[in-house]
Amino acid sequence: MVISFLVAIEQHFLIYKKLGRNYKKQRSNKTRINEAIRAPELRVIGNDGENYGVLKKVDALKEAAKKGLDLIEISPKARPPVAKIADYGKFLYDQKKKQKAAKVKAHNVEVKTVQVKVGTDDNDLNIKAKKASEWLSEGHRIKVELFLPGRLKYMDRKFLDGRLDRFLKLFTVDYNIATPAKKSPKGLTMIIEKK
Repeated sequence: MVISFLVAIEQHFLIYKKLGRNYKKQRSNKTRINEAIRAPELRVIGNDGENYGVLKKVDALKEAAKKGLDLIEISPKARPPVAKIADYGKFLYDQKKKQKAAKVKAHNVEVKTVQVKVGTDDNDLNIKAKKASEWLSEGHRIKVELFLPGRLKYMDRKFLDGRLDRFLKLFTVDYNIATPAKKSPKGLTMIIEKK
């Protein structure tokens, strides 16, 4: 009998070890339903959106049982917690569907950097502007850095702005200036994005 108890503890330990550190996270992320809900009072919402108001847990469970549905804790951190009377399987399906839709809509926008200098030749500027235009058409933001080493940092601001404008006129895609030119450790920096 003692040996079987030790074997059971060892098996439990092995399972816990396999799950690793995510074990506690998995348990805490789980949505509580029916009897697993801990709060004594809940703000209850019906399946069709009707508001039952604040009910005791027992009364909310009775209401869910009348309809043959589950009581699902939606917002556990609210005071009082919010619960919904709905079919748990359908609820999980809708949640997964919403997550997939959010992933599809999410578009990662990178900030690409283009560095030019005061003395950069026109041909080099054309090449950099062409590449930056491609990035803009893909939807990325562009960080344009006018690199100013040493004493060039103290040049007239109008002259430096003119150099940036000269570069920006070479773009083939319409753009908006998200962040106007401002001083940075390397010189002047501005961020542009597609219109």
